[in-house]
Order: sequence, then C-alpha cells, then structure tokens
Amino acid sequence: MKGYRQLKYEDRLIFEKMLRAGIKKGEIARRLHIHKNTVTNEIKRGRYLHRNSDYTEEYRYSAELAEKHYQENVKMRGRQLKIANDYEYAQYLENRIADDDFSPSAVLGELEATGRDKEYKTKICVTTLYSYIDKGVFFKLTNKDLPVKGKRKRKYHKIKRQKRASAGKSITERPEEVEDRETFGHWEMDTVVGKQEVSKNVLLVLTERKTRQELLFKMPTHEAKEVVEKLNFLEVLWEDKFPKVFKSITVDNGSEFAYNEEMEKSIFGGKRTNIYYCHAYSSWERGSNENQNKLVRRKIPKGSDFDNKSAEDISNIEHWINHYPRKIFGFHTSAELFDKEVAMIT
Repeated sequence: MKGYRQLKYEDRLIFEKMLRAGIKKGEIARRLHIHKNTVTNEIKRGRYLHRNSDYTEEYRYSAELAEKHYQENVKMRGRQLKIANDYEYAQYLENRIADDDFSPSAVLGELEATGRDKEYKTKICVTTLYSYIDKGVFFKLTNKDLPVKGKRKRKYHKIKRQKRASAGKSITERPEEVEDRETFGHWEMDTVVGKQEVSKNVLLVLTERKTRQELLFKMPTHEAKEVVEKLNFLEVLWEDKFPKVFKSITVDNGSEFAYNEEMEKSIFGGKRTNIYYCHAYSSWERGSNENQNKLVRRKIPKGSDFDNKSAEDISNIEHWINHYPRKIFGFHTSAELFDKEVAMIT
C-alpha cells in the first residue's frame, strides 16, 4: 500500500476518459500511481447501467457517481471515528502511519509535541486509534502497516568472535557519567548484516546514548579496516569538534572492532576518542544500539540484501530514524536534541 494515493475528483474524470478510450487497467494504475486493485474497486464504485439510443444496455463508469459514493463513505467513516467532518485529521493520521511508517503512538505524540493537534477539531487517544485500525475504518491503513505488536522472544546464537585487542579497555573502565545518559558525546557502535551468503555489504551503526541520534554507513565488507575508514571520515567531517562529539564509543567483541588503536588514533595526530569493549555475549550492554537496530529493521527487514541499497537509501533511513517522534523524549526527535547539544559545543 505504501507509495500509492487516494483518487480525487479530478483523477476520477481522467479515470473515466481512459476507460472510455479502452486503456487497460494496469496502464491506468501506472498513469495515476494507484494500485491495480484500486482500479477494480473504483470501477465498482462508479458503475451504473447505461441505456443506449438503440435500447441496448451496458455497464459504464461515472466519475460523478464514484465521487458521490466516495464522499458518502467518508462521512460514514468519519462518524465511526468520532471526528464528524474533520476528515483532514483522519487523513493525516492515515498517511503518517501508512506512508511514513509512524506508529499510532508516534503520530499522535508528534501532533501534541509540536502543537499541531490544535489545527484539528478532534483529538483521539492511542487506544482508540488502534481500535479503528483493527476495525478497518481507514481506506488504505490496516494492521499490516503497523510495527509488530508485542515482544518476541529473542534467540541467542553462540558465535565465535575474534578476541579483543590486548590494549582494548573493558566497559568496566568506562566513566560513570556514561551510564546515566546525562552527558552528551558517548556512543555505541555495532554492525547489521544482510542476507547470509548473499549480501556482502554490512551496515555500520552508531548511536549517541543521550539523544539516540543515529549514524548509518554502508560498508563493502565486515573488516576492521572499513570501520576505521568510517571513523576517519567522521573525524574529517567534524574536525576539531570530533573529540567533543565522540568522547567515547562502546563496541562488542566482533572482529570488525579489533583495530582498537587505529579507531582511537586521530588522523591529525594524538588520540581522538576512547573505545570500550562489552563483555562477551552481553548485547544488553549496548542497549541503545539494540533498540535502534529495531528501527533499522523496520526499513530493512532481517534477511534483506544490502548490496542493492544505495547511499541515498541508507541516508533516507538514517533521516527517518532521527526524525521519528520518540516517546522517551516527549515525542520530540533525536535530531532536535542532537542539534541542540552540538550548538552548545564551543
């Protein structure tokens, strides 16, 4: 359903002309950027029995009739949603969830956090919104468009990993200020792999612990040198602010993080950051990474092939995550909080 749209009256007039011209359903769907099933449903909506001058009869489509039926359905659904004539409100909720992958909680929270809820005449709670989705009262929004409900029991697999470099510091040596998430500039870093035995590319994921700001990089291999290159890129990007923005980075014991000295060493000379290693098989010690990876998987499901993802695709996913309303921040976004923190750096 994502990427398609609802027909307006002007579209229905064009729709009617194309049907009369004998254009096939698939081509109509392509030209109007709607699903093929929408074409079939639209024909039914505007169907009527037409009598010709020779008294023969045939079924035809009327844009005017289809629009009339559409508006009647809108009014009926509006009453079900308790929003009377506030159709713009219902449409905003529907588009934000179906097209932008927002959860019901996120879209309602965003409206309240930004004050935009005052633009509409109606206000509903999360429970009510979930109920309406379950009942199928929206046009293009179903439960399939929602994030997975409930918690899944996670399976842990024992994986052989390269031992941490002898010079690497344990997480137990990490400053206490990192734990409470009150201090900006402490990150967690992880890799997300694609489809086994198919995808060679991996994602390098960095999460700032206080703001949950996310950085995503596509890497051609799972090698440690690739991680170092990405950190070098970030240092060039941030220049003298790098040590203040990236005070520490916590990683697991994966072989891709084996180059401890190279990760900590500045390309301009001296030390640029501190790398800390979690205990073996203790992914909860990087809780921010683990939770953020769930958002990544919303856009790139497990088992996907990363090789066909462009840099623009990855950048769009990063932007979506950082501009997603977060309940933990009163439905403000990580990007808002991160920008405020960076602005205070002197």
